[in-house]
Amino acid sequence: MAAWRLRGAGTALAATSALAAAAAAWSSPVSASDPSPAALESARQLVSRAGSGAGAGGPPPRAAQRAALAGSTAAEPLDVLVVGGGATGCGVALDAATRGLRVGLVEREDFSSGTSSRSTKLIHGGVRYLEKAVFNLDYGQLKLVFHALKERKQVIENAPHLCHALPCMTPCFNWFEVVYYWFGLKFYDIVAGKRLLHLSRYYSVEESVELFPTLARNDGDRSLRGTVVYYDGQMNDSRLNVGLACTSAVVGAAVLNYAEVVSLIKDESGDRVIGARIRDTLSGKEFDAFAKVVVNASGAFCDSVRKMANSDVVPMIAPSSGVHIVLPDYYSPEGMGLIVPKTKDGRVVFMLPWLGRTVAGTTDSSTAITMLPEPHEDEIQFILDAICDYLNVQVRRSDVLSAWSGIRPLAMDPSAKNTESISRDHVVFEDYPGLITITGGKWTTYRSMAEDAVNAAIRSGNLKPANGCVTDHLHIVGGYGWDPASFTVLAQNYKRMKKTYGGKVIPGAMDSAVSKHLSHAYGTLAERVAAIAQNEGLGKRLAHGYPFLEAEVAYCARHEYCESAVDFVARRCRLAFLDTDAAGRALPRIIEILASEHKWDKARRKLELQKGIEFLETFKSSKNAQFRDGKHNGQ
Repeated sequence: MAAWRLRGAGTALAATSALAAAAAAWSSPVSASDPSPAALESARQLVSRAGSGAGAGGPPPRAAQRAALAGSTAAEPLDVLVVGGGATGCGVALDAATRGLRVGLVEREDFSSGTSSRSTKLIHGGVRYLEKAVFNLDYGQLKLVFHALKERKQVIENAPHLCHALPCMTPCFNWFEVVYYWFGLKFYDIVAGKRLLHLSRYYSVEESVELFPTLARNDGDRSLRGTVVYYDGQMNDSRLNVGLACTSAVVGAAVLNYAEVVSLIKDESGDRVIGARIRDTLSGKEFDAFAKVVVNASGAFCDSVRKMANSDVVPMIAPSSGVHIVLPDYYSPEGMGLIVPKTKDGRVVFMLPWLGRTVAGTTDSSTAITMLPEPHEDEIQFILDAICDYLNVQVRRSDVLSAWSGIRPLAMDPSAKNTESISRDHVVFEDYPGLITITGGKWTTYRSMAEDAVNAAIRSGNLKPANGCVTDHLHIVGGYGWDPASFTVLAQNYKRMKKTYGGKVIPGAMDSAVSKHLSHAYGTLAERVAAIAQNEGLGKRLAHGYPFLEAEVAYCARHEYCESAVDFVARRCRLAFLDTDAAGRALPRIIEILASEHKWDKARRKLELQKGIEFLETFKSSKNAQFRDGKHNGQ
């Protein structure tokens, strides 16, 4: 939610009426071809079987995926080769594969290693766009809100174990704000229509403090008049991204992480891109992958791929830094977020419960493109400043358990003075024959972005899909058959067998905290993780106070293409994002288990520890950052 500038109520009402009339005429774009019920059912069966407890139909091993990519030739190319394994890239692979196309995907690092793992964890419709639509009579912004609200509902339904609705509280310190936010968020409900999660509503001061005990009753000389609560969605972003990659593999796409595009291959005349030269960064070996169309979904790095086709191409990415911090759980109650509707510079800051901790952010400032962006101390202080006036808790820099930065790949408008004024809508275009680029957009709309990119690829390569897009109603692996009570099966039927330092194996309870974590992280596949914990003596927790188990490391190495310690600590489990110091303490044991799974030698183990430490140093927790000049230094 962006800062809704307080303007005349009459203007807002007139603008709302005009836009509501325009909204009635809006409809979604038509797919390249009609979806087939038979194709959807076939995909559902494949995904459901892979997510069952039977252990069949899972993602093929990495070696098989590499062989499938290397087996493509100029005479028998893939239909689509996707470059980039973030949310959009994996969405493209899933969409194209479920249309019956031959699909490959390569990712230079790990799936979700870039921006897709560093989001605010919200699946939102975009209240900021609605404000712009109302006050600027901007039909394009209204379409953006409609689009995002439609996709918000689908993301939650297609990954029910990883996504859920989250109420967000907006404090109001005068009666005009009460009316203003109530009216605006009711319009948000109306725009959502049948895709509404829950109705927004007003809460009195007493009700608000009961729901959010750390909410301050006073902000300087202003007194709280109540709050307006509305609903958006929340997700475990990188696990959703990894789930998309695994689902793509299950339905036939050849997906490969740690596979870098070193150059694009053109036809003999040099007029069209027909593939890419790939380096497997784990083995150092290179191979060619041929495709009728290459889709560039490399996020903030998309200009570097475009330049491989045409070195004179004009850059189009305006990178924006988004910083988040993680605080202890007592900063926010479980199940209720807080929105700071207007910071000193007009931004919005969220403070949300997430995986047992509190995540707060974000910032929006220009930045340089880098593989491992780091948050600046002034950005961390900005977030602490923004939330401190709204809480009755002493906000301290020493409470920051983790802080990270992500780079938004915004499509650049040369006339824009700052990144906040750039539209977050996505762009799909072909500026070199055979190379489709998709960029911009946001996590919430990854599925429809992928649909647009595949439609463009079909036109570019004159491809012959068997059916239209079916991902609108396709769950990811682990989603079919899951329900919120699934964790009870784990708690009642499995034990955590733990190895002591002396080598003895002792039983432990599969307690509710661990059971709920496994159920939400892996969906219906959680029983496979629990079985490893029970049968292989890997039931010990990796870090004190967190529900992550040793068994998860082994499972992810076997079934989720987890190839490094950082892959696990950052993207398979979220310990690096939740508590950087706890992640550092868990690294040696994680490396020990991965070494056993991947047959690493001593040199590789040493390298993994070094890379893990270097990675965690970019997460500015209170113990690995210099913050003595900040103002939130109370002990």
